[in-house]
Amino acid sequence: MERSLRRFGARLTLVAIAFTLIAVPFGLLLDQVLRDGALTDVDTAAAEHLHQHVRDSPGLVQLLQVVSFLGKPLLFCIVCIPVVLLLLHRRRVHLAVFLASSALVGGLVDTVIKVLVDRDRPVLDDPVATAFNQSFPSGHSMMSVVIYGALLLIFMPVIPRRGHRLAIALYVALCLAIGFSRLALGVHYISDVVGGWVLGAAWLMLEVALFEIWRDERGLRRSEPLEEGLEPEAEPDLHVHAEV
Repeated sequence: MERSLRRFGARLTLVAIAFTLIAVPFGLLLDQVLRDGALTDVDTAAAEHLHQHVRDSPGLVQLLQVVSFLGKPLLFCIVCIPVVLLLLHRRRVHLAVFLASSALVGGLVDTVIKVLVDRDRPVLDDPVATAFNQSFPSGHSMMSVVIYGALLLIFMPVIPRRGHRLAIALYVALCLAIGFSRLALGVHYISDVVGGWVLGAAWLMLEVALFEIWRDERGLRRSEPLEEGLEPEAEPDLHVHAEV
């Protein structure tokens, strides 16, 4: 009975943290967007200002497009599908489900919110890039946090411990760069990008919380995802050269 209560309390705590991450900062951003609050004036000014600097530099535009491609759904499919197949082949089904659900359901959440908010993208003179569908939140920003974060947590066990901080720093830098590229290319507002980051972090944390609940149900010890990965025991199976 006592163990069941502890499990229930741990679940509530994890879910509450994830909910807070999405409900508070994302709710504030959403309120500004829906009400055309003061932040939307900053959004418009920033979009126009950045666009003026970028449009006259073809080399910079090309670089930004390359960075932006790193957050494109097509690339995520190219990366995730082989990883999911590898995990299934190594009989790490739960890790495969974690990655697949993070990507598929996360993408669905992004699409639903875009449709419900229905925010138009920036309208600029002489645009250097185009994008379709609605603007808020930035799907590139959200899914880069989700996908690259999920991959990092899955493969953390095979990264040397001394390299963990560097790996996390590179992950954060990549997500920031992708978000900035969408802003600088003139296809998103600041609030779109920040909203995508916040929503992505919340969704990833919720997925991690559910994974921890699964481990607890199986009687496995609580892991430290940022220190040893989601599934420390999977380390031998995560090496590409592992025996099959």
